[in-house]
Amino acid sequence: SFPVTFSPPAMFAPPAALGGHRTPPASMFDSIPGYEGTVAEGGGGCLPPPMPADPVLQPEPAPQMPDWTIPSITEETAREALILYASSKCCYSSAPAKDGVITNMEAFNTYRYRLETFTESRSTEWNHEPYVGQPVDAFTQPPPGPWDIGVQTPKFFLNAEDTIKVPYTSSVKPCHGCVGMGRKPCTVCAGAGNRFCGACSGSGFRFGSASNGGGQCLVCRGRGRQKCYHCNGQGSTQCDICLGKGQLLVYINLTINWTNNSDDYIVEQSSGLQVANLSTVSGQELYRDSQYLVHPVMGFPDSLVVQASQRLVNEHKSRFSNTSRILQQCHTIELIPVTKVTYLWERESHMYFVYGNEFKVYAENYPATCCCSVM
Repeated sequence: SFPVTFSPPAMFAPPAALGGHRTPPASMFDSIPGYEGTVAEGGGGCLPPPMPADPVLQPEPAPQMPDWTIPSITEETAREALILYASSKCCYSSAPAKDGVITNMEAFNTYRYRLETFTESRSTEWNHEPYVGQPVDAFTQPPPGPWDIGVQTPKFFLNAEDTIKVPYTSSVKPCHGCVGMGRKPCTVCAGAGNRFCGACSGSGFRFGSASNGGGQCLVCRGRGRQKCYHCNGQGSTQCDICLGKGQLLVYINLTINWTNNSDDYIVEQSSGLQVANLSTVSGQELYRDSQYLVHPVMGFPDSLVVQASQRLVNEHKSRFSNTSRILQQCHTIELIPVTKVTYLWERESHMYFVYGNEFKVYAENYPATCCCSVM
């Protein structure tokens, strides 16, 4: 006679319908005064800060501008810039840069106004971790409000983030993933502790059945099933949420984000160089003012800069004051040098731009390339 194929009963495990949920149900969290809108794994959104009284801003005097402009670059500087540009391109010949005859240089200096607003925003969300004896303090006293918790403000105008466990919100709950058992049904064997033998396809015989001469399967010893490798035959695995503890410490996390919000305005200039190119270079700083709330620039020689300052200051105040706390503002005016250079190469006229303190070059139609497109 041949062994009979059988399936042993499933080993102990909590009901499968109760396992596997990583997001805890809303009923798991207490209603904490001042944090009623807080939810798990999504936060309660940005919390509006207490609205301070608007400070009285005194009009600023007109910026004291230097009585000079950035001098035009020399032909030697313009040529060296083009030589360096050509040498950075694998398919560019340096001959036009070295031997071309410069016929004209025209300066198109332009202004860049920049406004930076450094803000602090706060949000909350419920969090949980395996309970291993941490302090439990919920309802021992009212927790501080989200904007009442003191933090160390980082250096102005540098982005940063910090997360703080809100005091007096921590409590212990049964783990939602394993119903407090510490273990969950094995997902490989569905809690049975064993699975079909792959060597004999569950038949218990080497060649499918006894009728075709198949002997007992040596892998499963004729049982037709093997011990589940994932749970080692136990039918359940350690809960990956509570790490087998069966209990969770649940609490509210406060996340603080410090963000530098920056906007630029560059005065259009008639050189032909795209404004987008100027965003990658620096200029000569002519004006800087930093305080809690800056006043729009007044009396600057270029009216477009004055208008841009008024618009951006108003926009930043309306955009950020309702959802975050403004900690500091800073605005600057830079004069960016732009030089349009015309030169002759092989009896044809060509043109390129040298711009910024970095003497960056833009040459749309460089005359000596061999195999790649001009960048």
